[in-house]
Amino acid sequence: MPIDYQGVQIPTCYATCSIGHKESHTLPLKFKAIADAGFDAVELSMPDILAYGKMLDGAEPDPKDYDALVAIGKAIWAQAQEHHLKILMLQPFANFEGWPKGSSERKDAFDRAEGWIRIMQAVGTDMLQVGSSDAPGIASSFDDLAADLAELADLCAEKGLRIAYENWCWATRAPGWKDVWRIVEKADRPNLGLCLDTFQSAGGEWADPTTKSGLVEGLSRDELEAGWKGSLAELSRTVPPEKIYLLQISDAYKMDPPIEAKTNEEGLRPRGRWSHDYRPLPYDGGYLPVQDFLKAVLGTGFRGWLSIEVFDGKAPEKAPDMLAFSKKAMASLKRILQS
Repeated sequence: MPIDYQGVQIPTCYATCSIGHKESHTLPLKFKAIADAGFDAVELSMPDILAYGKMLDGAEPDPKDYDALVAIGKAIWAQAQEHHLKILMLQPFANFEGWPKGSSERKDAFDRAEGWIRIMQAVGTDMLQVGSSDAPGIASSFDDLAADLAELADLCAEKGLRIAYENWCWATRAPGWKDVWRIVEKADRPNLGLCLDTFQSAGGEWADPTTKSGLVEGLSRDELEAGWKGSLAELSRTVPPEKIYLLQISDAYKMDPPIEAKTNEEGLRPRGRWSHDYRPLPYDGGYLPVQDFLKAVLGTGFRGWLSIEVFDGKAPEKAPDMLAFSKKAMASLKRILQS
């Protein structure tokens, strides 16, 4: 159910990738736990589609067998209807923008986009999350990145769909909210907006998992805080609320010992590794200024979707029961809005 904030009803969402930790935690059971905790919608993640396909057919489908994924998507839509949940968004669509013209990578990106659009239609969602690419070797020009997003937005517009572009704080070219906002402005499409995230911004601008302090270093604490507050003020002042499609909520653990400051064997940068397993709910052991970022987003006039997207490796020991965990998530959303 929506949460009252200053007389306005704020709708609530929960990412399916952020609940459940074993094979028996199937997508229908995730939907039930999320719905029973009072959430209005889900972000549907591709790994959950693949896992549900395996549950239905006994074998995980090929991620590029779009005919099979569309059939699975229709079954997922029926499950969501049964639990009175809206499927807000399909995610995460990664490493799309910036590939050289004529390259096999660019062709693959647009082929994937067309397949994901089909899945969106099957599951009944109008929004695709695109994460800012962390692929090496992509274009450095924001004009080039914006042109790719504009082309994708035009493909989506033909079907009445929209794109929520998110800064991933380990991305190659667009790790900050200002970066993705500049790209969205340059692309200039009515169906292209932002997916903002408390972790991605606070974890990129204010915090650092590779330092002993857990903070961005190389400047004084006063300079760090001034820069952070200036960034938040700029966000509130410059981003129109209608261009923010949703705000994802999570915190982060301070890393002790710090993560090694280099790319790992899988090619994942330190903040990417931090993101994968060390993002708890607010008020559950993290240290990021989550409330500051929420306040800045609300300061734009935004009163739209708040979505829980956590990746907490400690969650199974904290709350092995999915309903208890989803209720805890709803309580944290209410608390952060009320404070």
